This record gives sequence, structure tokens and C-alpha cells, in this order.
Amino acid sequence: MVKHQPLQQVYEKQLCLSFLTGIYGCRWKRYQRSHDDSSKWECAWFIILCSTFSLLLFWAYFWLEAHNDYNQFNWLLYNRSGEWKDGTVPILATTAVGFSYITFLMILALCHISLGQQLNLYWIHKVGVLAALITTVSGVVSIDDVWGDEWDIILISLQSTGPFLHIGALAAVTVLGWLVAEQVVRAERTKFHVILLLVYLSVLLALYMAPLAISSPCIMDKNNLKSRPDVIGRRGAPMLAPENTLMSFNKALQQGVSSLEADVTVSLDGVPFLMRDRTLKRTTDIAKVFPDRQHEDASLFNWTEIRSLNAGQWFLENDPFWTVGSLTGRDRNRIRNLTVCSLVEMLRLAARANRSALLYLRRPPPEHPHYKTWIMDTLWAVQRSGISQKRVTWTPDTDRGRVRGLQQTSLEKLSVEELRHRGISSLTLRYSQASNKDIQDFLANNMSVTVYPVNEPWLYSVLWCSGVSSVSSDTPQVLRKVPYPIWLMSPDKYCLVWITSDLVSIAIVIGIFIFQKWRMSGMQNYNPEQIMLSAVARRPSRDVNVMKEKLIFSEVSNGVTSTDEHLYPENGYDIGQYK
Repeated sequence: MVKHQPLQQVYEKQLCLSFLTGIYGCRWKRYQRSHDDSSKWECAWFIILCSTFSLLLFWAYFWLEAHNDYNQFNWLLYNRSGEWKDGTVPILATTAVGFSYITFLMILALCHISLGQQLNLYWIHKVGVLAALITTVSGVVSIDDVWGDEWDIILISLQSTGPFLHIGALAAVTVLGWLVAEQVVRAERTKFHVILLLVYLSVLLALYMAPLAISSPCIMDKNNLKSRPDVIGRRGAPMLAPENTLMSFNKALQQGVSSLEADVTVSLDGVPFLMRDRTLKRTTDIAKVFPDRQHEDASLFNWTEIRSLNAGQWFLENDPFWTVGSLTGRDRNRIRNLTVCSLVEMLRLAARANRSALLYLRRPPPEHPHYKTWIMDTLWAVQRSGISQKRVTWTPDTDRGRVRGLQQTSLEKLSVEELRHRGISSLTLRYSQASNKDIQDFLANNMSVTVYPVNEPWLYSVLWCSGVSSVSSDTPQVLRKVPYPIWLMSPDKYCLVWITSDLVSIAIVIGIFIFQKWRMSGMQNYNPEQIMLSAVARRPSRDVNVMKEKLIFSEVSNGVTSTDEHLYPENGYDIGQYK
């Protein structure tokens, strides 16, 4: 009969490792974990996880920068559905949840790779990754259909964020060098490891040279910075009071705007009034006063009917900019009693404040009695207001010959020769239409440039560095707090930062590879049995959980004899000498 000493299995407390493998792959037990290479199937899921993370990172960045145009997005949704709602809330909520979830899984996966653990994504997480991927792809396709022009905000925002994103990306890729080095310094190097190293070095080299492709007007000598662009109150200050109302324009003047911008429509009896939408449904209580006519064109109502509508209650009920809570009780009471504003009232307010006015005119439908005289009706209102014609800027391209006394601006980006031929000395362009080079060309030919909509400090700073004359904004109260560009850096200083960050990264990457090579070479000099036995011998008994098991050996089944000197320990087993 074969006698043997009790078999002892030593379990080390590995709470962090259990947490990583448990959350990622539901492998909470020690025997469920493995240091074997991950299967091709799990590697494919890791690639899907990385792709989903990259797409969500792009998606989150887009919505972060698109904050400048949230109001426009909600207005587009309103024109499609007929109901006003903040469509950005569910998008931002799902994006935040999805991005946090996928980022958490990415961190767990990278920790698995760093610790040499086998990847085994739990099936519930696989469903979650696919759901996040499909949802994000659907969102990208939908936005491209509904709001395709907004993709330009990404390239424009890089003029402000590019230098900082470059440093962040360089730091992230440099840190990833630890994982790459662990893989490629192994003795059993394969073709995969060579490809991995080449891809990593290619990405790193591309990041080192990335500043050559970064162009920002804020990389300039501060002595060349032009004066602060004037701010135009776009429909007044629509975050502080209902758009295109007298209260909104008064709020804008209190924020120090240089001009007031308004949308003009002509009523059925020829009175120009201010209204952005084609109908009165969104910004008045027409559903209560004229429920059968709420879908009619706003210009098909006479001025008496329009004046009877409330133009402020919708603002308190819908809270389109989430700003109602910050209003005083006095302001709320004033808003409840607001009516639709006429063009004459707005121009008189501008004249008293010694400010200018920028008018966007909408021609009434063909069946309108003033379809052919809408321009003359508007000019008559300008004369009645008493404002100087030089302070009124005209935007329509039709019948410019009748309004020679007014300031002329073009909403279309034309050549300098064409603008001079039409007698136009300024342009009013969307920010996506005005590149830094275009702005410089127009300014060199004495053409002033106004850019809209500019609601975020970063965009205002970029345009300030570009030299624009003025910007049209829904948030004059925000831009008022920007006394200087957010950042301004001389070309020499930027080159110094670029070269320094590259050299630091190179030094860290080389150090990581040298350390990993030394670490791996040191581990290869030890016998695994000696490491296990010595580790067990040195560990204090109070830190060791000992599990005793009885082994039943059979000479027939196992072929064990008394002459066997030892069995090699595996997975922490320490087997004594047989007697």
C-alpha cells in the first residue's frame, strides 16, 4: 500500500483579479481562470469592443462640440414632427450610459491583457456591446439624414481642441506601450507579435508628426490679435426671454450687444412683425385662441389677431433652454404677458439704444395680398421707426436697388468681384462656410464678415483669432464673459510643446520596452516549481488558507510506486515524498 503525505493547496487572496475576471467574464472562481492564449472568437469580440469604443468616442465628441447648435437641432425636429421637445436629452443620456459602460469593459479587457489572463467576455456583455454598437450606428445614420451639415463642427472644433487632443492621444498610446511591450518581448514571438509592434510604431510615428496637420488660427503672435468681435443678439437673448420679443431684445441690450437680429414676416394687412417659424403654433397660444387655424401660415393673420396672442407662456411651459429656473419672479410675470413684437417696436428700441439692426425677411405666400409689396411694407416700417438707415442691414438678394440707403450684406459666399458688382460690402455666413483662409481673403479686400450662430466660447475664440468683425449669438450673456481667447499660443511656443511631448514619449516608450525585456529575461531564469515552493514556504501561516485533500492512488490506474521521488506541482499543489 502506498503511503503519502497530505496534499496541500495554497490559495492566495486575489480580490482584484477575481473582480476583474468576474465582472468581465463571470469567472469568479480560481479554477475558472486561465493564462492560456485567448481564442480567436474572443479576440474577435475584443476587436468589436475596441471598434464600439472608438465609435462611441467619436459620437460623444460630436455631441459635446455640437452643443453650439442644440437649439437648431430641436428646431429641425419641431419642423419634422410638429411638436416641440428637447431631442438632445435622450441622445445625451444614452450616449453617456453607453460610453461609460463600454469604457469600463475596455479597461477590464486591457487589465486582462496586462495580467496575462485569458479573455472571455460574458454573453450578457456581448449583448450589451452589440446593442451599443447598433444604437450608435443607427444614431450616426439618422443624424446624417436629419442634420448632415453638422458634421462640419468636428473639423472646425479641432482648430480649438486639436493641440490638446494630440497630447492626450500621445499620452494614451504611450501608456499602451506597456501592454505592447509585454506581448512582443516574449521568447515565443510570433508573426502576430511582429505585426502588433509594427502597427503600434506606425500609430506612434503618426502621432509624433500629427502637429504638421494641425492648423489653428489661435497659434499666432498675440500682437497680431485683432479687436474683440462685436456680438449681435440673435433674436434678442432667447435663453433669457422668448425669442423675437421686446423683452428678449432688452435682455440682449443689457448684455452689451452691438446689434439686434430679427426674423421679419408681413401680416395679412401689411404690418411687418417678428416671427421665426412659418406658423404661430410653437411660440404663441394660437391653439387656444384659434385652434382651427394653428397650422396656417403666420402671414395669413391680420395684425389685430396676431396681437391678441400670448407670446411668452410657451417659454415658461417648454423651457427650451433649461433657463426658466434661473429667472426672477418679476421676469416670469413679464414673460406671461408678452405679445408678438412688430418690426417698428424693435427698430425704435434699437434707435433709442443707438444700436444697429440685422433683418432676415421671409416673403409671404403667393396668395397673400402683399406678396408683391412686402419689401415696400418693410421699408415703410423702417422709416416709421425713426432709425437711421445706415444702422439697418438688409439681407434679401431681391430688389436691392430699392434699398440702396440701407447696409447691404450677403448670406451667400460670393467672390469679391461679384460682391463689389452688387454693391455689397459685408457677408453674413454660417460658421461652417467661413474658413480661416476665406475670412482673411475677405478682410484683405475690406469686406467685413459676420458669422452665425456662435454660442460657445471656444468657437467665439477661434473666430476672434481669425479676425471676424462680428458674430451672431443666441447666448450674448455667455460671450460677454469671454474677454480674451480661451487660449493663444505663439508658433515658437507650440513647436516647443510639440517637440518636448514627442521626446518625453519616446523616452518613456524606450524605457518601457527595456524594462519589460529585463523583466521577462529575469523570469525565464527561474524554475516554476522553485518559485511555487519558495513562495509557499515564505508565506506566513496566518496569510495562507490551507485545504487538505486525500488522494487515493491506485497502482493500476496511476502507475505510482514507492520508487517515485516526486510529482511536479501544478496549479498550486505541493505533493510530498512518497514512502
